[in-house]
Amino acid sequence: MTTLSADDSYLNHYGFSHDPFAARVPGFKFFPAQRKPVLGQLHHLARYSQLLLVVTGPEGSGKTLVRQALVASSNKQSVQSVVITPQDTFDSNHVLQQVAQALGSPRADFEAIMAQVIQMGLTGQEVYLLVDDAERLTGAAVETLLRLAVGSPEGRPHVFLFGQQSLVGRLEALVEGEERFHVIALQPYELEETREYLAMRLEGAGSGLDCLSEEQIARIHDVSGGWPGSINEAARDELLDAMEHSKAKRSPGLRLPLPMKHVLAVLAVLAVVAVAFLMRGGDPVEPAPSVTSLPLGANPAAESDVQSAQAEAPVPASEEPIVREPLAASGAPELEGDGEEAGDEPAAAPSIPEPAPQVNEPSPAVVEETPAPRASTPEPVPPAEPKAPQRSEPVRQDVAEPAPADSGWYASQPAGHYLVQVLGTRDENNAKGLVRQHGDGYRYFVKQHEGKPLYVVTYGSFSSRNAAVQAIQSLPASLKAGKPWARTVGSVQKEISSNR
Repeated sequence: MTTLSADDSYLNHYGFSHDPFAARVPGFKFFPAQRKPVLGQLHHLARYSQLLLVVTGPEGSGKTLVRQALVASSNKQSVQSVVITPQDTFDSNHVLQQVAQALGSPRADFEAIMAQVIQMGLTGQEVYLLVDDAERLTGAAVETLLRLAVGSPEGRPHVFLFGQQSLVGRLEALVEGEERFHVIALQPYELEETREYLAMRLEGAGSGLDCLSEEQIARIHDVSGGWPGSINEAARDELLDAMEHSKAKRSPGLRLPLPMKHVLAVLAVLAVVAVAFLMRGGDPVEPAPSVTSLPLGANPAAESDVQSAQAEAPVPASEEPIVREPLAASGAPELEGDGEEAGDEPAAAPSIPEPAPQVNEPSPAVVEETPAPRASTPEPVPPAEPKAPQRSEPVRQDVAEPAPADSGWYASQPAGHYLVQVLGTRDENNAKGLVRQHGDGYRYFVKQHEGKPLYVVTYGSFSSRNAAVQAIQSLPASLKAGKPWARTVGSVQKEISSNR
């Protein structure tokens, strides 16, 4: 359950304000007692040794948190920290350029940087150079950092590398037995520390540790090995499994294949379609009453018009309704139903005998006065018949109106592809503005969230999840700060269809 709809049901079930076990939760910091000695050791070695310091641990072990704590606990007035976080393979030139830029060095080379470090040392300032995800450094970049750590008698920067265990083997190959670096390996959490970590995560999301039983906590600790990143994954899986089991217990009989809110949305769509169908189905019958209400009455001139209409045999099929309507209105109303079935034949003859006896005497006087008005009456009649299709148009527009502008594009994409969800906003203007600002590849769709429309901005369409995750790294920093994530196109298509 990795889609946004699954996340919604997950959050609603437990009453979370956000996913407590997301990889990155802004403002969350958990620093157990066992990590505090590591922090003190780093400060001590930085002051009294000339060794490059290495902090190792598997992915998700908390190395970045130690690095952040090291920067936060240093004296800002006497220490300038330079943090490098490689997004991909990082060579020596990239390292020197970032350090030179941070220190204000006029040139990005080893000698110029060392001169700047020495100059800062004379004013009482030390330089902390910290590299996160250091396993992404090339061999040349690691060797340059080793040289910077040695420095010169006049001064040197304090270099800290945070990376996986494989980094140690590369360093050993470069130093050839010399003691030029010191390794501090992070340790996993104990069971009690895992419990404290889970409690803090859940409290940050507006809940508490009572969401998990002691058995679940012990299982999470065993499965994760006590590493924070693995604890997050194991805890989320436990909560999702418990949610599914509770739903199964509540509905032991017939189970719906979709969540209840999706079923209600489908029923609402079917109801709208049914109403639209009934309205369209009734339109063809409506012209009958409109014909009988025409102000033609028992006009004495009807007889002459009928005779002239019958005389015009070669009238095209499209003009025949113009002849039938005045006949039905001026003659016998009981023949209205027959008039629609007449097809191509001008069934006007039956209506002639009835008005004839009523107008025998006045017809000579009236026929001379009314040719001009009666000649114009057939012309306004054509707009009367097109009213039927005009009434059906608003119904079709109302049904399609809620669909967002880009829903057709999402529907055209393969459901197995992935895209990057950038952000969600309650204001559609914000979504449109972001799409206009960043241009091609950015789109948005609308879904219902907590009973209100939520406009979700996405980026790209990728054939694999890895490609979508890599694309996140290329997003502008302002968008990456919102923690974008990869999701399937199929999940978006489901949310768009449920919103109609």
